[in-house]
Amino acid sequence: MTTSKPVNHQTDNPSGTTIPQQLQQEKDQIALLKRTSQIKHKIAVLSGKGGVGKSTVAANLALILHEAGKRVGLLDIDIHGPSIPQLVGMEGHALHRTENGILPVEIFDGFKVMSIAFLLKNRDDPVIWRGPMKYNIIKQFLTDVEWGELDYLIIDSPPGTGDEPLTIAQLLKDADGAIVVTTAQQIAINDVRKCINFCHKVNWPVLGVLENMSGFVCPHCSQQVDIFKTGGGKKMAQEMNVPFLGSIPIDPNIVIAGDDGTFFKNVVKPETYKAFVDAFKTVIDCDTPAD
Repeated sequence: MTTSKPVNHQTDNPSGTTIPQQLQQEKDQIALLKRTSQIKHKIAVLSGKGGVGKSTVAANLALILHEAGKRVGLLDIDIHGPSIPQLVGMEGHALHRTENGILPVEIFDGFKVMSIAFLLKNRDDPVIWRGPMKYNIIKQFLTDVEWGELDYLIIDSPPGTGDEPLTIAQLLKDADGAIVVTTAQQIAINDVRKCINFCHKVNWPVLGVLENMSGFVCPHCSQQVDIFKTGGGKKMAQEMNVPFLGSIPIDPNIVIAGDDGTFFKNVVKPETYKAFVDAFKTVIDCDTPAD
């Protein structure tokens, strides 16, 4: 006579997770779909290299969309070095919770921002987390934050191909894709190539490569100086068969605006702003106001 083994409902299942864990995963998936289904377009701004102006590009993209009448969310998933709140002049703002979730910081009507910087008591406090904790907070940024109906969610990711970009790629499989930022020198391009290959591996379209800090026009003699070379981003995009969006010149006013938190006061030079608009116009719809 054979004796059947009692079923342990906590451990006996093909996935290797407990029943409570499975239920929580299903609950999280439902919450994720509920939030993100209200967002029409999701675009990540990535780079394989730090210091190329990725956050500046993300903030400018969000600003241009807002000025075109779009409802915009700007999500900063740089856990260890969040810079979006300072760029947009929102440092020190506290978050508020309602019965439906966490309210993002709203800069203008229809322009919402979320960053871990809003959760820190002191701006100098380091975030010393391993991968699972970073995964959980990024998931919360999507499932617990009341984004509402948005035309675009722009995601500013830290450099590299580690936990944060991988997490957002896993959570937002339906994203429109990524804008990849580089400068022209070879040391940056070598790392950015890895970022493009990362997008291919996670099945994210590469919407285009943007070459930032491409040339500086001297205000005294009007001569252009290629401080970080120029043209390397375009050449790399052609070699890797991805779109090239354009080049953005160095504008000292962007640095001043970022430090002062006056980024959204149109202090950049008109030619710099136009360069951003021209670069983005093949990726985003800014011709008509939002519905």
